[in-house]
Order: sequence, then C-alpha cells, then structure tokens
Amino acid sequence: RSRPAPRLLPVPHELLKRLFDAVVVITDRRVLDRQLQQAIYQIEHAHGVVRTIEKNSRQLAEALAGGARIVVTTLQKFPFVLRSLYRVAGADSEEAASAEAKKRAEAWGAEIAGRRYALIVDEAHSSQSGETARELRAILGAGAGGASDGAKDSGDSLGEALDRIIEARGPQANLSYFAFTATPKGKTLELFGRKPEAGRDPGGDPGGKAAPRSFHLYSMRQAIQEGFILDVLERYTTYRTFWNLLKQVPEDPEVPERKALRALRRFVTLHPTNLSQKTEIIIEHFRSRVMRQIGGRAKAMVVTSSRLHAVRFMLSFERYLSEKGYSDVRPLVAFSGEVADPESGQKFTETGMNERLSGKRISEAALAGEFARDEFRILLVAEKYQTGFDQPLLAAMYVDKRLDGVQAVQTLSRLNRTHPGKEAPFVLDFVNSRDDIVRAFRPFYDRTELSEPSDPDRLETLKHELDEAGIYHHSEVEAFLRVFLRARESPQITDHAELERWVQPAVDRFRTLEDDDEREEFRKRLSAFVNSYAYLSQILPYGDREWEMRYVFGRHLLPRLGRDDGPFFRLKDQVELEYLRTDRTGEGALQVAEEPAAYVLPPIEAGTGRTEEEEAPLSRLIEELNDRFGTEFGEADRLFFAQVRENAVRNEEVERMARSNEFDDFRRGANKLLRGLVVGQLGENERIVERFIADEEFRGIVLPLLAQAIYDSARRPAGRAETEPGARR
Repeated sequence: RSRPAPRLLPVPHELLKRLFDAVVVITDRRVLDRQLQQAIYQIEHAHGVVRTIEKNSRQLAEALAGGARIVVTTLQKFPFVLRSLYRVAGADSEEAASAEAKKRAEAWGAEIAGRRYALIVDEAHSSQSGETARELRAILGAGAGGASDGAKDSGDSLGEALDRIIEARGPQANLSYFAFTATPKGKTLELFGRKPEAGRDPGGDPGGKAAPRSFHLYSMRQAIQEGFILDVLERYTTYRTFWNLLKQVPEDPEVPERKALRALRRFVTLHPTNLSQKTEIIIEHFRSRVMRQIGGRAKAMVVTSSRLHAVRFMLSFERYLSEKGYSDVRPLVAFSGEVADPESGQKFTETGMNERLSGKRISEAALAGEFARDEFRILLVAEKYQTGFDQPLLAAMYVDKRLDGVQAVQTLSRLNRTHPGKEAPFVLDFVNSRDDIVRAFRPFYDRTELSEPSDPDRLETLKHELDEAGIYHHSEVEAFLRVFLRARESPQITDHAELERWVQPAVDRFRTLEDDDEREEFRKRLSAFVNSYAYLSQILPYGDREWEMRYVFGRHLLPRLGRDDGPFFRLKDQVELEYLRTDRTGEGALQVAEEPAAYVLPPIEAGTGRTEEEEAPLSRLIEELNDRFGTEFGEADRLFFAQVRENAVRNEEVERMARSNEFDDFRRGANKLLRGLVVGQLGENERIVERFIADEEFRGIVLPLLAQAIYDSARRPAGRAETEPGARR
C-alpha cells in the first residue's frame, strides 16, 4: 500500500494475444453455487459466451465441442465426456457409431485437447487429486490428446496404454490452474502452489527442493479485519462433562483396551442423562441469547458425533420442547441413510424424523431450502452440512463432536457469513478444549506454508513391501490390467466377472493370514500406496508403469479386503452411570497469535503404523477413565506423559532393561529411573509433577501405566510406529 500506483502504458493492438481459449470453472458441489454463477454472468452478458452445465455430461460435451468461452461445471461430469461426444455426433454409443460419426467425435476430442484452458477451482482440496481429476486432464490435456484409457487399436501394447494413462495424470502444458481455498492442506499446496525461485523469492532454492507456496494470500485474519467474514472465535464457550461409572458384573473380563474405551465413551455420550443435560443447555441458551438476533430470524446448528447421536438428540429435543411447551423453536435433523437404534430396535431416517416434527415431508435435496424458512431455527447434523453449507442466518453452533485440524476450521466456518444485523456468532463446545481449537486454526489464520515437499521415494518403498507380502502375483496384476484397459475401451457384460477372477486369488491369500497384525499392516500399506500415488502422480516429472499397475489393481483390491473391528461391546448390563454433570469451563474470545507462517505437513501415507492393543480388565479401564475426567487433565497433560515416555525409550538403560526382562521385572527395576524422568521435567508441567511427588496414590496409578507404555514402545519392532489417540502424525 506504500508503493505508488504503477503507470499503465498502452499496448499496441498487434501485440495483444489471447492467453486462454476458454475458462472452465470447476466446483465440487453437485448443486452449483448460485452466487458463483451470478459472478460469472456479470463478466460477460453476450449470448452463448457462458455455459452453465446443470444437466449431464452430454451438455458439457456440447459446450466443449461448440467452443464455449466460459464453462461452469462440476468435476463429476468429466469422466463421461468422451462417450458423450459420440452421442453429440448422432450415435447412441461408440460401438454403434458410424465411421462418419466416429471421425467427427474424434475430431472434436482432438480439437478440445488442442485449446488452452484456464481452470478455476473454487474449492481446492482432496477431490482434485483423485481419478475424476485425472479424467479431466485426459479430456482437456494436450499430452493426453483427448484419448481414452484403453488401447487405441489392437496393436497397442499394455505398456503403451499405461503410458497414456500416466501422461494424462501429469502436468499438461495447455492447462493452467487457479485454485482457491481457505484451508490449504499440504496436498493442496503441492498440487497448486508455486515453488519459490532462487534470486526472486525469499527462501528460493536453486536445486528446486523448496516446498511450494501459495501464489497469493488473502488471510483469514485480514478477511475478518476488513469485515468480509465474521470471527467465529470471538464468543467461544467450552463445557466439560464429568462422570463416574460403576462395574455391574462380578467377573472381571479381559477386553481389548481401545475398543472397550470407545464403547465406554459411547455409552456415556449416548446416555439419556447426558443428552438431556446438553439439550437443556442448548435450547435455553438459544432462546435467551440467540433467537432474537438478526431481527428474530437467527438460526443455530448442533454438530453431533454420529448418526445415532443425531437421532437421540432429535428425540431428546422433541421431549424437552414438549415438556416446556415451547413452540418457537422447531428443529430439523440431517443424516444419511437409515439408522437402527440398538436400544429401542427402531429404525430412523432423516425424512421420517423431520416429517414427524414438521408435519410435512421434506426430501433430502430440499432440506437446506426448508431450513432457510423462518419456521425452522435449529439444524442437528451428523457429517452433513459441515462443509460447503452457506446459511448467513446461522448465529450459533453447539458442538458435541471431536474436531481437529482442518475439520474444525471448516465446521466452525459455517458461522462466518455476514448478514445485516448479525453480531459475532456464539459457539458452545462440549468436547474440544480452547487450546485444541486455537491449535486447529493457527495454520490457516495467517500464512500457511508446507514444512517440506513430499518424498516420492516412499512409493517405491511401499511397492517393495507390498510385493514382499506375497498377497498378489505379478501375473495376476498384469492380467487384471489387460481386462481393465480393454473394458474401458469396449465394455462387455462379462467384464466384472473377468476382473473378479484376477482379484479373488489375492483376497483368498489375504484371508488365510492368521496374524491380525499382518492383515492390518498389509491393508494399511496398500491404502497408503493407493492414496499417495493418486496424488504424487500429478506432480512427478516422470512416470512408472509398475506404480500405475499396482495402483489400478490396488484400488480394486482394497475394498474387498474388508475390516474386522472385532466384537462390539454392549455395556448396558455391565456398567452403570453413577453420576454425570456438565459444567462451563471457559468463556470469551479465543486469540490466535499472529505469526509469519504456520506449517502444515506434506501428505504422507496414513496409518502404516499401528498401536498395540493390550488386554486390560474392564474395571481398570473404568478406573482410568474416571481418574482422567475427575482430575480435569487435558491434551497438554497427555503430551507431557508422552514426552516422558519418549525420553525413556531413548534412554539406553531403559531400552536394555525392557528388551531383556518380562514386564513385572522391568517395572520393579525401572521405578526409580522413571521417577527421575518425571521429576526431571518439573519445568514442563508443574501441576502433574508436584502431585506426583506429594500424592502416593496418584503416583501408584501413574507409574504402572507409564511403565507399560514405555515397555511396549521399547520392545516394538523397528519400523512399527505408534500413534496414540488424538496424536498428530
């Protein structure tokens, strides 16, 4: 702003050159954003210049073949454009097309691929790294030439067909991307960011190893300061639920610890007492503090942790509103599919629950429009409407779900829309701490940068590990690819059976593995390879046929491997809720410190490590949970103990003792050393250390659990990383 305005000099007409032949605006929403359409139409009003694709892929094919200058469409329509070109040419399909129709369709395909495109992506995120995004490059990219994935003629080899697919995945010289996002993840920055250049940009690397950055920044902080959006952290209130459980069975069964912990938490969060207390807080807060805002039109959203929680909350809302005789608060609920309540045996659907309360049938597609009506004030959601939902009248959010990272920012940002008369929105959070939310917002509040670029060598390591497992044979992968590529070009009714024929042997070998850990490791490595390749193949300057073959085969194998989560623990008859109360623990604005940049991690494979599950008595788990919640320890305290454990594992004496002794002998021998490690970190957490020193009972609980965690970590085989609940990878 301190620089003088640049002087604009006239450019001779003969030097003017069109940079792009067409602009394609891509949105990931199936129902196109009306505001986006209006903004595009304001640019150019000439008839036929702007084509909004609202129907199907044939409409998109017609627009591209007709040379439309500006096209607004969804990403999902691109995979079917090539087939639709034959319909535009007058044939029902490629197989039924005449020689003339085929020639016309192929000419259109080549012409489409020969243009220069500006691709404007209104929400740059993970959807731009999948197969649908590759299909877009295959249609518009000059390198792909508008060709399909299959063999162009019978003389093409498998390798040549793979090369065309790989070429379509990579950067295309005629495609320029302009992507926008408020929450840039590591994958987004690498896909759409610009690498800083040596001598021109701060931190530029002549070796090209610097991590990509955003080309332009309009930060969340600046948008709030300039009044473009509201600050969703200005009125943030947190609650904490304290509870105690009693064991109701005489025996002390051994159960997998993590599964039982999840079952215990689920038992408490779905308990009628818990739901009724939160329902009262939500409704009374909304009626007293929110509903009269925006001229009496203010609305609120309740974010629940599962579809069953949404159903139970809706039933609790109905009871409370009926008991109080409130007729001014009418809720709607949003969740997908059908939910079976294991307690009542009833089955619930979104449409059925909303019809029972509103007296009219509201379809899933019409729900957002109905919620905009003045008669409906609160929307209870499970997964749905937490991203992309634009309702400026939302003035409050009640959170009963664990939110972390970008999910927290996207969910709470449903409140940031401005509206005449709208004040700073309210957030009442029953689950997340104030520190958790500040930590989630920090990477996206000012400048987001990538800590380091991704390492493509990890793909080769994963490929080697998958091959070594012996679940699939190379001959099966190759045979599968031949059928797959031929089916893409000339589909037949027998294709599915043929593909299954070559995948099934790998499924059978996987199922014969007796070790649960071995099955889980293979599943996670395969998932990691598939996810990583789909993204990295778009930015790598080279292709690898072996990677492509395993990626295509792996995408079809992975869903067939299933997941065994073991028995579901029904705790209703085994534990009893002794007491429960929900107290306010904090209120006021959350402050995100201004920093030059906050870093996000590069996209790496998720979950190739796993946590060892130890068997633990049910009574011990209940005691551990009661102690944790009763003392109000939070995330910082958990990280303190994690740091003690990591320091201990790095201690050569501790590692030697753990590897050469059974646990009981290790615990007795290491007690003194562990005490020294805890006390030695007094400066990190005085509250815990002082209680550890002064309270013998507290020390007696902490030391065995800490010793067990250290013992397991020290004896874990190399390469088997541990991820704790809530820990960030």
